[in-house]
Amino acid sequence: MSVLDGRIALVTGASRGIGRAAALALAGAGAHVVAVARTQGALEELDDEIRKLTGAPATLVPMDLGNGDGLDQLGLAIHQRHGKLDILVHAGAMLGGLWPVAHMSPTHWDHVVSVNLTSAYRLIRSFEPLLRLSEAGRAIVLTSGVAERPRAFWGAYAATKAGLEALVRCWADEIESTNVRAVLLDPNVMRTRMRAEAFPGEDPETLVDPSEIGPMIVELAAKTDLSLPKETVKFSAWKAAQVA
Repeated sequence: MSVLDGRIALVTGASRGIGRAAALALAGAGAHVVAVARTQGALEELDDEIRKLTGAPATLVPMDLGNGDGLDQLGLAIHQRHGKLDILVHAGAMLGGLWPVAHMSPTHWDHVVSVNLTSAYRLIRSFEPLLRLSEAGRAIVLTSGVAERPRAFWGAYAATKAGLEALVRCWADEIESTNVRAVLLDPNVMRTRMRAEAFPGEDPETLVDPSEIGPMIVELAAKTDLSLPKETVKFSAWKAAQVA
């Protein structure tokens, strides 16, 4: 048996980058993956890969994370079909360009906040009840080092990631007496489309491929005790420990 056999995993941002790597790794470990992303075609390509890997399909949900009502409806659908959620991996996010804070339009600001921060609140609101129905509900939320080290022109992204970290830490304290655990995961520098948008002159071949984080996400998701750390887990430290 695979380590995640019989478990249901919801992955946001699943069509590319770290979300795609998480979806493939979780499926490969035996979980049934509910994959959320904006692009239908990219989700279908992911489904093809999962079928080749496991012989079983994923559940595909083309949806923008800014659609809070859609996330509520997804929670209801998962409850009706599966009766629980075991794993939530929230990898979906947007950079939203690099702008001086004073030059951002209110519409642009609201959109970045909706996708990067409000979506996390809506996911928690919709899926905490389903995670509580799991024997060991696990939420893994992707963050960024820019939340701790903000810099010029990164105002919207840095602010939303800092808010995300505060939100998840508050939630983790609230659910401490339950069977659900939430952890923040900092992937550091990886070869993603967002990274290319932020650093267009960078050689992508010098960066870590997102597939390398897959085993770490499976390891965090597979923990059945209550030992997930409250501090942000860093992929670089995990990778160094594997080498050692």
